[in-house]
Amino acid sequence: MSNLKKIIIDGIEVEVDGAMTIIQAAEAAGIEIPRFCYHERLSIAGNCRMCLVEVVGGPPKPAASCAMQVRDLRPGPNGEPPVVKTNSPMVKKAREGVMEFLLINHPLDCPICDQGGECDLQDQAMAYGVDFSRYREPKRASENLNLGPLVRTEMTRCISCTRCVRFTTEVAGITQMGQTGRGEDSEITSYLNLTLDSNLQGNIIDLCPVGALTSRPYAFTARPWELTRTESIDVMDALGANIRVDTKGREVMRILPRNHDGVNEEWLSDKGRFVWDGLRRQRLDTPFIRENGRLRPASWPEALAAAAAAMKGKRITGLVGDLVPVEAAYSLKTLVEALGGTVECRVDGSKLPAGNRGAYVGTARVEDIDNAAMIQLIGTDPRNEAPVLNARIRKAWSKGAKIGLVGTPVDLTYDYVHVGTDRAALERLSSTPISDETKAKPTLVIVGQGAILDADGAAVLAHAMRLAENSNSKLLVLHTAAARVGAMDVGCTTEGGLKAAVEGAEVIYNLGADEVEIEPRNKNGGAFVIYQGSHGDRGAHRADIILPGAAWTEENGLFVNTEGRPQLAQRAGFPPGGAKENWAILRALSAEAGATLAWDSLAQLRGRIVAAHPHLGRIDEVVENSAQTLPLVQLGNAPFRAAVKDYYLTNPIARASALMGELQAMAQARTDAALAAE
Repeated sequence: MSNLKKIIIDGIEVEVDGAMTIIQAAEAAGIEIPRFCYHERLSIAGNCRMCLVEVVGGPPKPAASCAMQVRDLRPGPNGEPPVVKTNSPMVKKAREGVMEFLLINHPLDCPICDQGGECDLQDQAMAYGVDFSRYREPKRASENLNLGPLVRTEMTRCISCTRCVRFTTEVAGITQMGQTGRGEDSEITSYLNLTLDSNLQGNIIDLCPVGALTSRPYAFTARPWELTRTESIDVMDALGANIRVDTKGREVMRILPRNHDGVNEEWLSDKGRFVWDGLRRQRLDTPFIRENGRLRPASWPEALAAAAAAMKGKRITGLVGDLVPVEAAYSLKTLVEALGGTVECRVDGSKLPAGNRGAYVGTARVEDIDNAAMIQLIGTDPRNEAPVLNARIRKAWSKGAKIGLVGTPVDLTYDYVHVGTDRAALERLSSTPISDETKAKPTLVIVGQGAILDADGAAVLAHAMRLAENSNSKLLVLHTAAARVGAMDVGCTTEGGLKAAVEGAEVIYNLGADEVEIEPRNKNGGAFVIYQGSHGDRGAHRADIILPGAAWTEENGLFVNTEGRPQLAQRAGFPPGGAKENWAILRALSAEAGATLAWDSLAQLRGRIVAAHPHLGRIDEVVENSAQTLPLVQLGNAPFRAAVKDYYLTNPIARASALMGELQAMAQARTDAALAAE
């Protein structure tokens, strides 16, 4: 029996699923119904009453369209489809009444409110509000909450839509916010005055339809109409969340999420949202050359000539960092290999198999998580490695999915079966017979980088692949570095991994790989290091020559996310001072080194990349990967370790951010807090 029902909304007949609400059916018909509390990714509250509509033949009063399903509507007297009106006099009068009540206690803060220009209440007040108030009693005021350094509160503006409460409870998985009191005394509060302990809390700023919750770092710095908007990709983790970078002049003022149902839905991690202040600090804006143990500023021609002279006739190794776009990685690989060297991108020491895309990316898509009946996590803490992906796993869990974990037990915001902490648990799991009933269900195996960092990493991956094969599951390799998949796609790997690449190298070309410890130079020699990057971080401290490059918001770049989806990050601003785009630096250096690269523009470079690797030209598509099985060799017996230790300080931009430092200190304090003995 079909669940489709016909409904007539404002004279437009549409056929929709009977389980849809009237507000969803109206959207399918292209009709917008105003709302404050309703959000399609949250549970239905039905408490703002702004979405009232008239159901013809129904009750003699307006109905809340967010809470009434199409299948509950009564057909006409002769079986005609039910009729709903969203703009009748009854509806208009009802919405005007609702708006009048909402504005009773709402302060006239619009000139100083950060939500001004982006406020749902402003927009709806223009449509349904009046230019005076009949309310003469004293107005209510509320005390502001201390939610931490990210979210600024002005609770007198709150209209009790409860979106923030529902998000933190349902999506972020924390229970620190709620609504207390009744009637005029009801208010949104944080229980026990706790600050929010979540790395997704910034999303409540976007969800708030008024100015009650705003961004504390962005407060009073810009108005929406002053900003230039640029669509880009988040590189703080490997999920590749779609973002919008808002700039004012040369400076990034804020970062907001964009909707992409296949990747991040419409959420963004706090690290990706607030890391922008790190783009302003500790920047490299001029080349440097080390002389007599000290770095001195140099001109570009001088620095490039010195770098080219250092590279000639030497054993060269190129290292590709975690935030490098595909174009720069491909340029470095082509240049270094032309000079007889090798390039390595697995700078954390992970044992990802080169050339086997089904093993280093997997065979699953991120959106497969939504319908999974069983998800097995191996050596991963997705709450820290990819917070938005963890929220997606939580959504699957809330719909009934069973979650298993092999690794260190951590708080993932949902219940899971802890299978074990070490390799032995994985071996038992991969060799256990799987029932046909389980094989028939959609299941998923997610392997984290922490599982494959040690010497037996390839064997761990082989057992995970065997588990996926035995259970008829899809495999997803959860990366921690935004650049890793793209760099592996273009072949930035060395036989034997990082250790083999660095061992015996006379010159190391460090392209933003700040997490690699390079032996210091001493009397016995040591590698000559050329560092190309955006920040004066660990890599620059060890460098003999520094070539200042652009950060990811300052150049057009291609990034491939953890599921193998190529996405474009557009340039939102320009690099500071004399810093240049990364691919352009390598192109200029290649001419000096006598191995000129065969492109003069970014378009030509991308043409070369797509010709060599066609799947990278299929932007925003996930190609099917066939996994070649890995040999099942003996596993070690050590427990799995975490891939991410200091979540807020994993890259140079984050370490340059004062806000990320504060968040890391708060996270550490929560971890170290002694429990009361009583």
